[in-house]
Amino acid sequence: MTHFDAADAAVEAALAAGASYADARVMHRRFESMSARNGDIEDLTQRESAGVGVRALVGGCWGFFGVPDLDDAEARRAGVRAAEIAAASATVPNRRSDRDALIRSDPEVGSWASECLIDPLSVPLSDKGDLLTSATAEMRKQGADIATGSYDIWDTRKWFVSSEGHRIDQHVRECGAAISATVIGDGETQVRSYPSRRGQFGTRGWELVEETDVAAQAARIADEARALTRAPQCPAGETTVIIGGEQMALQIHESVGHAIELDRILGWEAAYAGTSWLDLSQLGSLKYGSELMNIVIDPTYPGALGSFGWDDEGTRAHKRDAVRNGIWKGVLAGRESAAVAGLDYAGSVRADGWSRLPMVRMTNVGLEPGPHTLEEMIAATDDGIYMDMNRSWSIDDRRLNFQFGCQIAYEIKNGKLGRMLKNPTYTGIGPKFWASMDMLSSEIVPWGTPNCGKGQPGQTGHTGHPAAPARFTNVRVGVRG
Repeated sequence: MTHFDAADAAVEAALAAGASYADARVMHRRFESMSARNGDIEDLTQRESAGVGVRALVGGCWGFFGVPDLDDAEARRAGVRAAEIAAASATVPNRRSDRDALIRSDPEVGSWASECLIDPLSVPLSDKGDLLTSATAEMRKQGADIATGSYDIWDTRKWFVSSEGHRIDQHVRECGAAISATVIGDGETQVRSYPSRRGQFGTRGWELVEETDVAAQAARIADEARALTRAPQCPAGETTVIIGGEQMALQIHESVGHAIELDRILGWEAAYAGTSWLDLSQLGSLKYGSELMNIVIDPTYPGALGSFGWDDEGTRAHKRDAVRNGIWKGVLAGRESAAVAGLDYAGSVRADGWSRLPMVRMTNVGLEPGPHTLEEMIAATDDGIYMDMNRSWSIDDRRLNFQFGCQIAYEIKNGKLGRMLKNPTYTGIGPKFWASMDMLSSEIVPWGTPNCGKGQPGQTGHTGHPAAPARFTNVRVGVRG
């Protein structure tokens, strides 16, 4: 059987078993990762998985079933079991009709592949290992007590079929790398990472890792970690803060991306990371931030980690405003949640494997460029702090009140960077914080987050966050005694 044959068989069996709608996703994923510590390879992981997952709709309720086998009999069994599970759930009273359960989706037939100049799985393991061992050895040489490096590669193929006529195949290749230096000081440890706390990832080939050039940054990272152990503590109080692009990506992820997931807004998602402070009655009118705040949902962004051709419901990727000129304009939605909310768009449903039910997930949620540069923001700041690179985060279960810690900071005095500061933190309340953004850089980088958790059983999502340095006024920083 071809992969499409297996998906066709699963959908046919679900319909024959009583489903009014069914779809099937055949997925084949290869994964590879390697890590090094202090100049030596510590771990190599390689694994492969394939199977088919089937959704069936009966009486307004979903059933899902997956099998790690693509022969005709097993694919059909999965379709029948998905329909049976849906029928059992449909005994719940007051469910909407199947006709109203999903917003309209025109059948799509097509193929999509992420750009990949160098197949990451074809690069010799010896070359990848040399990269990590040389970078970590250099950090050790420069005084790091613990020097780590790693890379991750995902090669995912999908074949999607629906009873409405969708027939889509996609090939998504993703990779990225990171290094980190830890220095143990007098009663404390300090960490510096590059290019971010977790690494930089995208839907690109090994050329992304080569451009990151972790080995060239190893000495600087170790030097800065060592310097942090001698640096003064970040002061406490209210001040102007310039936040670096990598930390801005996480700020967007936590205080915007999760908050605009429609299943959280509807109260469907609460057990894992909470709900949302947003109210659908205010969509189109709520002031989320300053006029500089323009955040878009854009799975078409070339090379970003949340990019694709179609989501896992067969909705074509498209760009949409989440916040425009500070006003809340859009959400991350699926066909079912959009129907409940009375919206006419979807496109943000994905699963992390064939054995998991697709759910609303972030795609690429990021800022559009501002009119400034980082240098201009620093020059325009008489007294403030520049913070960069995430170290810790905390946000309440409505995605509203937050506190973030960064790896490094610098004083800003009279428009110039001054002394290094350690253990910088800042805190805020979402809309108040975003309303204080008065300068934004044009230097957008599509940061990738490969470890976004959601759902029960848990799923790991890959999301992208185009972001740039930004300035915020009257921000609470440091730890009060």
